[in-house]
Amino acid sequence: MSYLLAGGGTAGHVNPLLAVADGLRRRDPDAEILVLGTKEGLEARLVPERGYELLTVERLPFPRRPDRAAVAFPARFRRAVAHVRRLIVDNDVHVVVGFGGYASAPAYVAARREGVPFVVHEANARPGLANVLGARSAARVGVAFAGTPLRGARVVGMPLRRELVDLDRAALRAEAAAYYGLDPARPTLLVFGGSLGAKRLNDAFAGAYRDVLEAGYQLVHLVGSRWEGEDLGIPGYVVRSYEDRMDLAFALADVVLCRAGSATVSEVSALGIPAVYVPYAVGNGEQRLNARSAVDAGAAILIDDAAFTADRIRAEVVPLLRDWARLERMREAATVVGSRTGTEDVITLIDEALAS
Repeated sequence: MSYLLAGGGTAGHVNPLLAVADGLRRRDPDAEILVLGTKEGLEARLVPERGYELLTVERLPFPRRPDRAAVAFPARFRRAVAHVRRLIVDNDVHVVVGFGGYASAPAYVAARREGVPFVVHEANARPGLANVLGARSAARVGVAFAGTPLRGARVVGMPLRRELVDLDRAALRAEAAAYYGLDPARPTLLVFGGSLGAKRLNDAFAGAYRDVLEAGYQLVHLVGSRWEGEDLGIPGYVVRSYEDRMDLAFALADVVLCRAGSATVSEVSALGIPAVYVPYAVGNGEQRLNARSAVDAGAAILIDDAAFTADRIRAEVVPLLRDWARLERMREAATVVGSRTGTEDVITLIDEALAS
């Protein structure tokens, strides 16, 4: 069996793609798994590192205004589709799976023209243009969040990293506490804003971390690689620039406060951790929509970026930390809205597409 997985550009596209690739390889070590991406995206580094062959196609943003790039786009897109059609034929591809991004649009068109079934997976609650177009003729469509407006979509959740799918938080708590030099018996708030960090979150906690500590919590604050993670030497308060052991961070966390990227929301919900989401206020508002399912289910609360200050932490976050009954209800809700079977559910869509 030969699979072509298309997508890339950002971690939100590459990570679920790799999770599905790993799932297919575990199921059938002899399967041929190829990845279609661009030379410029994150996939150019991550895909070969994971041991998969990367095939590339030209990076072609959809034109947003009538300029020279828009005039040249149709011919360039036709060449990209022809290139992917050759890859499908030369590699005897049986099914194409797209995760959005620049590589997906020509992959969907090429698959349709070659009579090869294709599957669309959308990670965000607000779908990208490539997946909107692809869903119109896809054999199967899967989405991470309920309410995502894609034709024929089925909620399958997010394909997650295996180390998080298999994470036993209770079993790792003591190890995680030792890793951070904290007390496993005390509750812990985990704060992070992504790998680069979030200035809004960092500035707010610079003025309110003492209030969190006085509420009886320990605080693990991942400020991001753009900022210096300076240890203030305050008992119970750990500051780091970057964390490559997020499994341990999640194992210790009783509550999480973070941005609302699709992968982050999916991971936090899958692990059953109550959350406070502060959506990044740029782009097309997809982070706010990503958090909607968890908020509606009662697993999380949402605070607008512009309103997130030290005073807001004291007024809303600290009372939540002290409300053990509410936090327990949020944990129970997270286990309902979250899923650890996203990879398997996407593979089911692939099997259905092949059978159809």
